[in-house]
Formats: sequence, structure tokens, C-alpha cells
Amino acid sequence: MADLRVEELSATTIVGVNTLSLKPGQERFVTPESYAIAATVVDPATSWQRVILDGDEVVGFVSAGFDADAPHEHFRSVLWRINVDADDQGRGVGRYAVDQLIDEARARGFDHVNVIYEAGEGGPDAFFQRVGFTPVDETEYGEVVAQIKL
Repeated sequence: MADLRVEELSATTIVGVNTLSLKPGQERFVTPESYAIAATVVDPATSWQRVILDGDEVVGFVSAGFDADAPHEHFRSVLWRINVDADDQGRGVGRYAVDQLIDEARARGFDHVNVIYEAGEGGPDAFFQRVGFTPVDETEYGEVVAQIKL
């Protein structure tokens, strides 16, 4: 894992992103990668999509949005999704991805990053708390809004 690096999503890496595997039960918490990738087409100025590589192998994907003018505060600096291949979970890939996201948020002048997720057995709650997110709110649909202060 000493060879982790982050790169912008590209034609070279998109196939690897689309083939990331999940552990059993995780699929109910994850929308297809194509939804996240489509966000770049919608607003490339505010979308931040990166792949995490270990050597030349795609082991993770992170998508975020940075829009200081977003009408809802939760969406101004937000982690939209993070996927780590099932075989690479537990090796620090997710933490590395969040660290890269935090660096980007700071560089853009933000003082926090939000994440919105569905809680539940096998869900991402424990991961987000381990890397420093703290629940701060709940959406009208019952999703958790958590935040990490920078």
C-alpha cells in the first residue's frame, strides 16, 4: 500500500472504477458509479472526482462537490461517495481518500466537509466516524448528515 496515489478520473481509469467490487450487503448503500460520474457532466466546475491507485491498480473512487453558492449548506462542501474495492477495504485506502479530499477542501477555502448517508447494518457509519466525521443533522428522509471540521 506504500504506492497509493490519487489521480483525476480519466478514460484510462474509468473502467477500473466501474469494476470495483463490494462486500456482501454493501450494495444497498451504493448507487451505480455512473450516477457519480454523470455529476461531472452536470457541473464540472464544482465536481471533484478522483481515483485511488495502488501502483497501477484502481482500488478506490471518491466523488465530492465544492460549491460555496449551493442553496443548502450541506451541499457546499460534500463528500458524495467513496468506494473502496472489497479486497482493499481495511488497508487504509478509504482514509487516504478522505485525507486527499480534506486537502482539496482546505485548498478551496472550506473549513469542513459534510457527508450524507443511510445508516444501517453493514453501512458506512463506522467508517465515517473512524476517519473523523461526526453526525450533526438528519435529512427529511432520515439520512445521517455528518461533518468533519478542518
